[in-house]
Order: sequence, then structure tokens, then C-alpha cells
Amino acid sequence: MKHTFRFLVMAALGGLMLQSQPAQAAPKKILVITQSRGFTHGVVRRPKEGLCLVEKTLAAIGKKSGVFTTVNSQDAIKSITRDNLKQFDGIFFYTTGMLLPAGDPRDALMDFIKSGKAFVGTHSAADTFKQYNGYVSMINGSFAGHPWGGGSTNGFLNHEPNHPTVAMLGKEFMWKDEIYQYNNFEPSSVRVLFSLNMAKSKPQMPYHVPVCWVRSFGKGRVFFTNLGHNNSTWENEMYHKHLVEGFKWALKITDGPSAPNPEMQAQQSINAFALFASQKLNLNQAELTKKMQAKSGNEEFIALLRENSWKSRGKNMELIQEVLDALK
Repeated sequence: MKHTFRFLVMAALGGLMLQSQPAQAAPKKILVITQSRGFTHGVVRRPKEGLCLVEKTLAAIGKKSGVFTTVNSQDAIKSITRDNLKQFDGIFFYTTGMLLPAGDPRDALMDFIKSGKAFVGTHSAADTFKQYNGYVSMINGSFAGHPWGGGSTNGFLNHEPNHPTVAMLGKEFMWKDEIYQYNNFEPSSVRVLFSLNMAKSKPQMPYHVPVCWVRSFGKGRVFFTNLGHNNSTWENEMYHKHLVEGFKWALKITDGPSAPNPEMQAQQSINAFALFASQKLNLNQAELTKKMQAKSGNEEFIALLRENSWKSRGKNMELIQEVLDALK
């Protein structure tokens, strides 16, 4: 009788302990689009049978983390409809070109994100819908070349190492991958989390090159990382962590700021310009940086700096000189 009573007490305590532990949330459901209607990257090229590297990697890290499951598609017109999107918590793009016709198909995608869903894009997601202003505005940029090719190893500055999506990367890091630069990038729309470190990259350009950013979009969240051209990136465990945390943030499982940080971006523009101009024109970099920082609160100067630096493409020194003249 005494043993029976002890067993019942232990069973009751065990039941209470199980009840007190939080239930594991069901995995979120992600629609993975890897369609190319332009250049087709090797990582999204499917073999005759089976899935591409991106699809296999996302399925594996989603399952391992317990965060999400995936449904794969290389047919956006079939998959991105208002009715079909109802079953998903988020959408992932590794894509190129004009995937959807104008009108409701494109509106359905934008409305899906704005309603509170997650958008995660990697690499060439920024080389998609380049003539569709709604998408370009949402992702905040369109591909404008990649002077930093897939064979180059470059430096990166992590501006917010406490943000969950980039905390695993440290304050500075080196990475071998192809890095884009962008048209139609609006600094006041996104929170840039890491950028090219021009001092440790080749070629060195006089402008800021953001590489990873986040934003709120309506009630939804957008996470974009430019990394992902090379097979080696998709096979890298650090990148897997970066992606999983990007999904968790975009799905609102974790939190982290998304308020735009144009002041930090302006500082990065100053740093890139000062490095470039000091080397090309034999100027004192520290003194030039100090002069430019004194005008960092001047919106006209920062606008001139960004516009001329970008238009110069590191070649037109007359545009660079116009910026220097504005410091006098």
C-alpha cells in the first residue's frame, strides 16, 4: 500500500512537471521559390531528378531547428496565388527575373507580406522583378553588378552584433562569395545589419555597400542577405545559423530592431569615400574623415556624397572632387 501511494505521488508530480513545460510550437510552413527567369545560379539548378542545393539545405535546416517546413516551387504563377498563400506563414525567394504578370498576382505577394507574414530573400532575390516598383521598394534594391566576384574573399562589418539574425558572425568577419551592389536602395527604409568592409575588400569603392538588412513591411517582416552565390556558402554551418535566425526573426519567433538606421549608413558612406579618396588623391584619411563627419548631419552633403560616389563607380574623379569641394 505504501509503495502504491508513493507511485501515485511520483506520477502526479511527473504530470505537473510535464504540464509546466512550454509546449513545442508547431513548425511554420514556408513556400520556397527558386525559379529563374533570367540568370540561373548553380545552387538553384535542379538535377534531372531531385531538388537543388538551396531546396535541400532549407529543408534540412528547417527540420533540424524545428522552426519550419518547406514546400518547393519553381513555378511562381502556379504557387503565388491568394488562395494557395493562405496555407503559408512565410515565403522564401532565391529567384531572378519577372516571375509574375502585372496585376493581382503581384499584388497577392505584396498583400501576403503586409498582412503579417514573413519574407526571406537571399542573393538574387534582389535581381527579381526589377521593373516592378512594388517589389523593388519592398526588398529595397535591385541588382546593379557585382564587382566582388564569387572567387573573392572580402571583409564585412557587423553593425549590430547583438541582433539575433547576425549575432553568430561577430563584429567583423571574412567571407568568400559574390557581393552585389544596388540601384534603388533607400537608406531610410531598412536597418542595415552588415556591410562590406572596404578596407578589407577588393576592389575598394567610394560608396557604402550594404549586404544584409531587415525591415518591417506593413504587419510583416522582411529579412534579406546577399550571401548565397557560392555552393560553399550553402554548405557552411555559420550560414545555416544565419538563415535559421533570419527565418525566426521574420516569422516573429524572435525579436530584434527593424527601425531604419540611415545615420549609421551615412557614416559607412563617409568611411568608404575617405578611404577611396585618400588613396587616389594622396590625402590624409583621418583628416578627411574628420571633416566629413563634421558635416554628417547636413542632409544636402550626405545626399551629394551618396549620389556622386555611386555615379562615379570609382572612376569619375570629377564627381569625387565635387564632394571634396563641398567640404571647403
